[in-house]
Amino acid sequence: MASLIPKPRKKLVFLASGRGSNLEAVLQVIQKGKIPANPAFLITDNPEALSIQIAARHNVPAKILDWKSYSKKEEYHLDLLRTLTEISPDLIVACGYMRILKPEIIRAFPNRIINIHPSLLPSFTGLHAQKQAFDYGVKVAGCTAHFVDEGVDSGPIILQGVVKIEEGMTERELTLAILKEEHKILPLAVKHFCEDRLLIKDRKVSIL
Repeated sequence: MASLIPKPRKKLVFLASGRGSNLEAVLQVIQKGKIPANPAFLITDNPEALSIQIAARHNVPAKILDWKSYSKKEEYHLDLLRTLTEISPDLIVACGYMRILKPEIIRAFPNRIINIHPSLLPSFTGLHAQKQAFDYGVKVAGCTAHFVDEGVDSGPIILQGVVKIEEGMTERELTLAILKEEHKILPLAVKHFCEDRLLIKDRKVSIL
């Protein structure tokens, strides 16, 4: 009987600007052998990001494109595109990345960029989504793993995690509860992609 030839592992690039807890969540699952992926690089716009230390602990090299060092911000975006093109990843994972990707990057990697957002999209897009939900007084909040398109937090939804807002819950408690859900659904979304299980049709994502 002929043995099955395993599919090549997907090459991943991570984009992060801050503490990197979602980066670590994905890397831990990869390290356990549960995601068929090769974490090739972390790219960060912040030379002080804690995500750099997390990447180093997992033997993932970091490329720093310091946002503050660019007097012309369009040069940053050009350098980012050049860097991504050189690496040629199968998937780009934005996990706490605080820059809006330019259309040129999204067009270069169509349906190959996944983002995690701390709200139940399409509600509460943009910054401070947890505070937006808390101030609005919703009874249910959560997070969304989605493909990135040329809008703001508007791409096809892959997975969502739900958090019930209990009586007396503070904004801080809500933020931490949502973060726990992020750590669950982002690795799962990456896993589904790397196993070729995601199908997009009419902007709806099916998990095969």
